[in-house]
Amino acid sequence: MASSSEAHKAHEAHGAQEGKIEVRRMFAAPRERVFEAWTQREKLEKWMCRFPMLETRYEGADAQLGCTNTMEVKNALGEVFKQSVTYRDIEPPKRLVFRWDWQKVSATGEKVDELSGTLVTVEFQARGSFTEVILTHEGFHTADQCESHRKGWNGCYDMLEVTLKA
Repeated sequence: MASSSEAHKAHEAHGAQEGKIEVRRMFAAPRERVFEAWTQREKLEKWMCRFPMLETRYEGADAQLGCTNTMEVKNALGEVFKQSVTYRDIEPPKRLVFRWDWQKVSATGEKVDELSGTLVTVEFQARGSFTEVILTHEGFHTADQCESHRKGWNGCYDMLEVTLKA
């Protein structure tokens, strides 16, 4: 019989084959507070893509239906990752759905990779004094895109956890 971590890895690998990833995490905070961290710009900016050695810029407002926000992340090599988020469904404090467009540009300005029209669904489940966040990101074309976004979302979750403790 497979261990739970082996089963989880098999589930992740299967998701990558379908062009979809699921990332789950429990946070020690009420659902409303976690939802606000995703939907209020001043709170989102404290944790979304806030990694060491990266410069992150945001443009936009609080989450609103049809509203598009952008973010640029520049790494130490000078590569720029441009994200555009357009909100499609907002159900406080239960669910958030947005279109995620993404582009990677080299330090010389050459487009290296691009992905348009992916869909992110974030569900917020109350679990006593905790909140489970279930993120599903679908529409990837390659396993590398799945894996890089899985790493990115897990890194964001790490920063969200720190932010919620503050």
